[in-house]
Amino acid sequence: RHPAFDALRKILDRHAAAFARAAQFDLAGKRLVLDSLWINILEQGGRHAPHIHPHSVLSGTCYVQTPKGAGAIRFEDPRLGLMMAAPARKKTAKIENRFFVSAAPRNGDVLLWESWLRHGVETHEARQERISISFNYRLD
Repeated sequence: RHPAFDALRKILDRHAAAFARAAQFDLAGKRLVLDSLWINILEQGGRHAPHIHPHSVLSGTCYVQTPKGAGAIRFEDPRLGLMMAAPARKKTAKIENRFFVSAAPRNGDVLLWESWLRHGVETHEARQERISISFNYRLD
């Protein structure tokens, strides 16, 4: 909400609109609105436990500083708790068949996902801080 973030909000709004079109969201006359935005600074050895973003439709992160060894973001198959007898997947399994998918973003990358998708950040091993800006969109 601070004016200093207005330029970033405009960029993120375009990404959110493109995501909604690609995901074929039926917004029923509503619009996606940036609801919250915060800065993450992860020091060496730090991580973010897996979590979801309740009360949001779309979540994402803009990567500002991602040194070599920066903790990757890891997404979890939402069906995991129901796969009681499912066998492990091969290390070479196609991305769509994996239980977990990790992404090692680079400076300037913006990642978006639906807020119900469980995700976390793996251990940050670099000496330099990993800096990112995360955000949520809601329907208005």
